Amino acid sequence: MSGAGSSVKGKSAVLLLAHGTPDVLGEMAEYLSKVTGGRALPDEVVKELQHRYALIGLRETPGVEAPPLTKWTMTQAYLLEQALGAGKVYVGMRNWHPYIADVVNEMRRDGVTHIKAVCLAPQNSRTSVGLYRKAVLSTATGIEVEFVAGWAESPLLAEAFAKKLRPVWAEACEETGQRVPVLFTAHSVPCRTIMTGEASVAGARPGTPVQDSPDPYPVEAKRTAQMVAERMAAVGFQEKDWFFAFQSQGVSGGPWIGPTVEDTLKAIKAEGHVGVVMQPVGFLCDHVEILYDIDIAFRESARQLGLKLWRAESLNDSEVLVQALVDVVSGQYKATVDEVMVPA
Repeated sequence: MSGAGSSVKGKSAVLLLAHGTPDVLGEMAEYLSKVTGGRALPDEVVKELQHRYALIGLRETPGVEAPPLTKWTMTQAYLLEQALGAGKVYVGMRNWHPYIADVVNEMRRDGVTHIKAVCLAPQNSRTSVGLYRKAVLSTATGIEVEFVAGWAESPLLAEAFAKKLRPVWAEACEETGQRVPVLFTAHSVPCRTIMTGEASVAGARPGTPVQDSPDPYPVEAKRTAQMVAERMAAVGFQEKDWFFAFQSQGVSGGPWIGPTVEDTLKAIKAEGHVGVVMQPVGFLCDHVEILYDIDIAFRESARQLGLKLWRAESLNDSEVLVQALVDVVSGQYKATVDEVMVPA
């Protein structure tokens, strides 16, 4: 499945881009090889990730319902298509079915001549958005591509997160009888990703492209968090009430950016707090980094520190998120957009 609903009207269509996730546990090794660019991971890593995915519901055989990331991404595409009212919204995944290349070819067969590509990763990073861009352009020969490289500062995106955060923060404060801090998170990336061109040359592996500017990702991730915090002010939320950390550092080796969630939880406990509310602002729907990393692993880390952990619901089928996407696609929100390209 690469989209939903009506047929393409005209020659322009929206392509939503996401990470992808395996459908069954037996696909884990192949899936991870896509994530690492073909580099095989040790068996113990594959088995550990199979264990984590099993805990969030992935099975040995296909179930009635798709895995959370697939289910919610397809739902978001359907809701966006309905909100736009015209044209088909396609979904392409970088690391699993439906692959971006297959979906772009489908769009070509459908007569699409202009693609508006939007990453469901609002903060621009070379390890995410940059790879999506490469995947689209490598197969979109002869098709105009308008690629949205970032929409981290969308006011409606911030409001979508704030709407999910308000009730759980109020619940945590009422239950504890004190102000409970919020820990905003985004997915960590390798340190080499955010280095300047000069630093990259010094520490790069042979063949690594030289970057001539810092990666905007950590700044954009924290800016999204700041905007959510600002929208919480109406319910008494203050600057001192929030922290930020990068979660889910990878298993591929080398240093990844921090601070980590684990270290930040220790700092929160050291300040005398009895609980924490977590909200990942770099993710738009439920998947393993939320359902396992936060709901299971970080909850246990917090428990061992004597902290109760709450989590704001993921955006998933949020109406406000869909409107944010409408604004990005329509140009109402001035996202960071690459100029229109026609790959040769």
